[in-house]
Amino acid sequence: MYQTPALGQLPDLSSHVPCKQSFSTTPCRAPHSRRRHCQVAARSNEIATVATATLTQTASPATIQPDGTTLSAPSSSRNSGVKPRQLRGREVEERALDCCVRMHQEHPNGLQMPTRFGAGGLDEAYERCGVVTASYAKTFYLGTQLMTPEKAKAVWAVYVWCRRTDELVDGPNASRITPEALDRWEERLEGIFEGRPYDILDAALTDTVSKFPVHIQPFRDMIDGMRMDLMKSRYETFDELYEYCYRVAGTVGLMTTPIMGVDPSYKGPLKDVYQAALGLGTANQLTNILRDVGEDATERDRIYVPTQELKEFGISESEVSIGMFAPSTGKIDDRWQRFMQFQIKRAREYFGQAEAGVDFLDKNARWPVWSALILYRQILDGIEKNGYNNFTKRSYVPKWKKLLSLPHAALKARSAVNLKAYNKP
Repeated sequence: MYQTPALGQLPDLSSHVPCKQSFSTTPCRAPHSRRRHCQVAARSNEIATVATATLTQTASPATIQPDGTTLSAPSSSRNSGVKPRQLRGREVEERALDCCVRMHQEHPNGLQMPTRFGAGGLDEAYERCGVVTASYAKTFYLGTQLMTPEKAKAVWAVYVWCRRTDELVDGPNASRITPEALDRWEERLEGIFEGRPYDILDAALTDTVSKFPVHIQPFRDMIDGMRMDLMKSRYETFDELYEYCYRVAGTVGLMTTPIMGVDPSYKGPLKDVYQAALGLGTANQLTNILRDVGEDATERDRIYVPTQELKEFGISESEVSIGMFAPSTGKIDDRWQRFMQFQIKRAREYFGQAEAGVDFLDKNARWPVWSALILYRQILDGIEKNGYNNFTKRSYVPKWKKLLSLPHAALKARSAVNLKAYNKP
């Protein structure tokens, strides 16, 4: 019924999930996490990528959507000679935001595609997605347990697709991935939204978009984010960096918001709910970038912070690459401290934008989102406590602090202060 990638299996998961045949899965880091420390790297090596054997095959061309509508220009236009104007910066986000809001309004129950696979196959698909999510995002997985089972499974399916996508350019076989391979991965995405899943994990996502008003555009945009990772190692302006943050992290908010749902009592613009999700994605990604400055520069020759802003603070790329320590004291250079204070302030502003809309989500979806917001914001606190040394120290939230934060997130979710204030006459 399903095709299976030729590379690898999941020996660590197969003992937990009954499976009639071997399927290759390619979970990678959460799209906005940039977790590259040893533990995650070891896990990534356990999970074979779909990159080579899967993506060297030719996918069938995209067709009209199952509900008879055209959601957006298909990726096949890349090779058809049709060259629409290239969107840049925030234009990319605005296009996807409009698409997602329109989809939510016009198809509140999803694409309603006829299924080609039985309930047993889908149960197995979702169970595998749940195991992968629990393995790589424990706190997030715990939060999904408060959702309805249908919503939780759908979020797992999205999470796994994002992880597999990101693994293409940041996993064990990343050096073998080409832009053409990403084109084929995008064609495979079109198949998912047309009711033609390639493997069992794709089948879970096909079923998800059949039930929930999930638009394809943020998925396409995330693949374009992977293309950026292949092509760019520097970002000159914040507008360039913002586009990258949207593509690799803001997209996740657009993918999951229609699954989490909106509180029935919320009467405001649907766009505001999606905008808050975008704000959280941007804040998380900016936080990851600030946390991993030293690691990205020394191990991957990547500098994500805007080079234009570095110059404004009198900092050169070469100084970032070697670490900015004052020769006389060995402490972090004053210029870097001021630069990081500016960057952290901006990231917190995006967390503030996200806070304004989290309470608009359905009540059984608020807690995991509040948890992510509170925990990620504490990474910024850790950078400050490390004296802005993100060259040789990695800010993280210890387990005990995570556990203490969860009741706070639960209280925030239950009180829904922003929702009550918005609906107040």
